[in-house]
Amino acid sequence: MKVEEIEAFFKGLQDNICKAIEATDGTGKFKEDLWEHHSGGGGRTRLIQHGSVLEKGGVNFSKVQGEVHPRLRQQMNLAENDDFHFTATGVSIVMHPYNPNVPIIHMNVRYFELNNGTSWFGGGIDLTPHYINTDDAAFFHNYLKRACDKHHIDFYPKFKTWADDYFFIQHRNETRGVGGVFFDYLKPDDAGNGKGLSKEELFAFVKEIGESFAPIYTALMQKHRDEPFTEQQKQWQFLRRGRYVEFNLVWDRGTKFGLETNGRTESILMSLPPQANWEYNFEPEAGSAEAKTLEALKKGLNWAS
Repeated sequence: MKVEEIEAFFKGLQDNICKAIEATDGTGKFKEDLWEHHSGGGGRTRLIQHGSVLEKGGVNFSKVQGEVHPRLRQQMNLAENDDFHFTATGVSIVMHPYNPNVPIIHMNVRYFELNNGTSWFGGGIDLTPHYINTDDAAFFHNYLKRACDKHHIDFYPKFKTWADDYFFIQHRNETRGVGGVFFDYLKPDDAGNGKGLSKEELFAFVKEIGESFAPIYTALMQKHRDEPFTEQQKQWQFLRRGRYVEFNLVWDRGTKFGLETNGRTESILMSLPPQANWEYNFEPEAGSAEAKTLEALKKGLNWAS
């Protein structure tokens, strides 16, 4: 399997997701920004703003080449004799809605290949509700569980736990949202618990996760887009966006990787919301929907049936 085949899928995935999001939003349209990477390759950044549902969203495709920064080699588990010249391609997505009842969502699917032939897949999808809705969380996790189970029975519990650990705001001691799945360094014949999968089988799994995005998020957009909300709920949304910003700028490895490798700043920081607030030592009223949301931002909750 050549990188060109994977690249073609990711480009098609970007196209299909943009079409689905535009159709569901109703008025918002993606604008495309083509760019080139300084060491080779480039990408297509697509941004939607001021729609009927989405205040800001991005669906990015990239394929870049270069040399792995020395500070990232240990993080990426590269051996001393590895060729540090790489090709990386993938799609990354973040959506920020107007309505506080519509959740934020993130997805990233990617492929990384060294010149010596070593390659792996990575990615993840997670949901960040401003107000946790248990039915939405169950819908989201059950959809992902079914997708994972088609490819390896151990994938969902393993990658769900990985997501709980990864999408965790350590300095707040809270999860970013209700989690999802997260995986990295998936290499041929080295996946799961003892059942090695081929590169083609791993690619099929990554396709499954990528193609889950549109049906999941368009369903949530349609479900909540017209629900009424108060100014108090909008202010809470801004505070929750602030926590989202904290995670992305302090803990997210993808953000760090992009900035460490002199990636395109505008595309890397596309994930940030158009507006976010921070209120000193904010404490929601006991028993409120806001307090209940904070209480549920914990690792290890079983959302899937």
